[in-house]
Amino acid sequence: MNSIVNVIERTFEEQANGTLVSPPRFRLETERGDMVFTAGAATAFEKVIGFRVYDTYANDLDGHQQLVCVFDSDTGVFKGIVIGNLLGAVRTGAIGGVAIKAMARTDSKYIAVIGTGIQARAQLEAAVAVRNIKHVRVFSRNHENREAFAAEMEKKLDIEVVAVDSPKSCVQGADIVICATNSGTPVFDAEWLEPGVHINTVGPKSVKRHEVPMELGARSSVIVTDSIEQLKAYPTPHFLVGTPDEERIIQLSDVVTGKTLGRKGQDDITLFCSVGLAGTEVVVANEMMKEALC
Repeated sequence: MNSIVNVIERTFEEQANGTLVSPPRFRLETERGDMVFTAGAATAFEKVIGFRVYDTYANDLDGHQQLVCVFDSDTGVFKGIVIGNLLGAVRTGAIGGVAIKAMARTDSKYIAVIGTGIQARAQLEAAVAVRNIKHVRVFSRNHENREAFAAEMEKKLDIEVVAVDSPKSCVQGADIVICATNSGTPVFDAEWLEPGVHINTVGPKSVKRHEVPMELGARSSVIVTDSIEQLKAYPTPHFLVGTPDEERIIQLSDVVTGKTLGRKGQDDITLFCSVGLAGTEVVVANEMMKEALC
């Protein structure tokens, strides 16, 4: 995860410098399901161009996979293909790690995780890569899932991970809150948050279904996303679009490069809304292939 966070950080530098091509995702829609494409190019540091494709078919059949194809952006020569769903989670986790590095207090030690799926695992792994985390609390509505998450991640990360029985006991006192659920209704109350906390939200984010409370936008001193273009391109609007907070949303690339502050003071509540920056999947696939060749 350390190397992936580093390469994603360089990709945000490319975005700020204008050498990242990252159009919003597009879909091929059918009655039974869609094929979703994200494409992009990082032409300065990474020198890659390519695309990712995945499906939205609602069945449990074997064979649902993401494909990421990578080409050389200077020559157009094919470099390779990565198959599997893990890459998308690692990419999103690393973006969350870059946001935490840029926005969370440097003395952050306590993390709350709501959600126990692959995204929650990747987000936590990235957070531990960029901050000196001492203690993690995790909540999920499923008792077995949260206990299994705690045991697995404590062993993997060599830090204390404790499963708790309510979202309130999870987020109270946390320096960083990671929200990675499938919930269409808010999973915590904004009033439970402590001054100075940073929140990453990666789950449902539309005006009709959102895992964080609407009032979190107003309570946040700084609101950041990885792609304002993508945030405004959803067919069902993002939950902050059309609110007074929409105009305050800034790009993570501007924070990474120092153009804008990720937090103005120690007591600021800061919010990162992950929407998926196109092109980062191709960069991560390229990094994975380089690691595989070592």
